[in-house]
Amino acid sequence: MTAARGERVAVLVGAEGPGLTPATLRCSDVRVRVPMSRGTDSLNVATAAALAFYERSVTKGGDERSG
Repeated sequence: MTAARGERVAVLVGAEGPGLTPATLRCSDVRVRVPMSRGTDSLNVATAAALAFYERSVTKGGDERSG
């Protein structure tokens, strides 16, 4: 996920089965997937979202605010 520092980003996550609606996907600029190792069928949606937030934090140097 790339965005300029300070630019607003929305992370949309869908349920394992239906995912996001086609209308939502059409409004999205970027789509990402979490790579899975063999034997792992799926991730809980909260876990997948946490991975996205973590990756965003690491690649952009995080937020200087704590708490």
